[in-house]
Amino acid sequence: MKLLIAATPLTGHLNPLLAIARAALARGDQVAVTTASAFRDRVEAEGLRCLPYEDDHAAEYRATELPAGPERYRREFERRFIDGIPSQAEWLRGLIARERPDALVAGSLVLGVLPLLLGAGPRPPVVTCNVSFLFLDRPDGAPVGPGLPPARDAAERARYAAIRAQVEAAFTQPVRAYTDAALARAGAPGLPASLTHAILTLPDALVQFTTPAFEYDFSPLPPSIRFVGALPPPAQAAPRPDWWGDLAGGRRIVLVTQGTLANADFDELVAPTLAALAGREDVLVLGTTGGRPLDAVRGPIPANARLATFLPFADLMPRLSALVTNGGYGTVQAALQAGVPILSAGLTEDKAEIGARVGWSGAGLNLATNTPSPGEIRRSVDALLDDPSFRLRARALAADFARHDPLAETLAVIDEAVRAGWR
Repeated sequence: MKLLIAATPLTGHLNPLLAIARAALARGDQVAVTTASAFRDRVEAEGLRCLPYEDDHAAEYRATELPAGPERYRREFERRFIDGIPSQAEWLRGLIARERPDALVAGSLVLGVLPLLLGAGPRPPVVTCNVSFLFLDRPDGAPVGPGLPPARDAAERARYAAIRAQVEAAFTQPVRAYTDAALARAGAPGLPASLTHAILTLPDALVQFTTPAFEYDFSPLPPSIRFVGALPPPAQAAPRPDWWGDLAGGRRIVLVTQGTLANADFDELVAPTLAALAGREDVLVLGTTGGRPLDAVRGPIPANARLATFLPFADLMPRLSALVTNGGYGTVQAALQAGVPILSAGLTEDKAEIGARVGWSGAGLNLATNTPSPGEIRRSVDALLDDPSFRLRARALAADFARHDPLAETLAVIDEAVRAGWR
């Protein structure tokens, strides 16, 4: 079988697609990966063939000249993912004509697949892999984005309807119109639904990297959507930091991370967490900078804190007593697989929705802010450490994840799509 895998050039989006590529290669498939040239070495280090393109680092774009809010988030989403639709679609069509793959496997924000799905003409089956929350239109009428838990009664549904009208005017409708214009430039018709809903329902199959226990009830789901559990954290080849032996000291371990994208300002979460837990002799606080220099974390580093640019999550997560995160989907899934309670504090990108699911699931707390105070963090971490209900719920979710074999199930979805043939 020949697979063409298309990955958004962001670490948290690329890693799951590389795991699928490795599994397909290991069983004898022919695999080529296309992503931005900045990640070419990362792909080829896995022994995979890379077909790179130039994107001028669009996926990392941040509209820092705008204040946090709908306008900024809309512009960032447009620049990162929508502006490239015509060029991405042209690139993918060329690769498909040349490679003749049996299937195209794409990350959910590789929006260049939309003209293929909406247009006429032969194409391979498209399997989309979603590395974020399930952003379908909500049956309770809540808008996608603000991080609202499921409505509990008619009054809450009415309140959500009012919020949805505001979100649609400020974000959903402008984004749909902007996407339709990009699709027109790519020679494709407009969207049949909101962009987020279309991303998940247009492909021939949709792989959702989580368990239903960490998602809201969207029943009845389209039969094309399959939950497969969460992929394990990627192995890290880099050496462990020289302080790694401190993990065996018997203290409770708390990790704080802002991931690899929303980490321009560590004063938002990393520094306040270090300050919140400073002086706690019973707690060892670990911080990661997502590849940025360690001195980007300003101020004195407390004696009970240790920093690293990256940490091997596969080895680290089972040792944690709690995770403090701005809500990156892969990090949250890794913690839940290990049964670790979570404190989420982030509103950018998809993080409001992910944090809302953390709180709704009972496996943690959601502060619903980009800038929590040290006091808020201290009280919340104390609750996670001292109230056993959070760890019990996290462990129940871990057991649910353990019932899945995500790579085998993902390959089975791809195989099923391939059997149906080109469209």
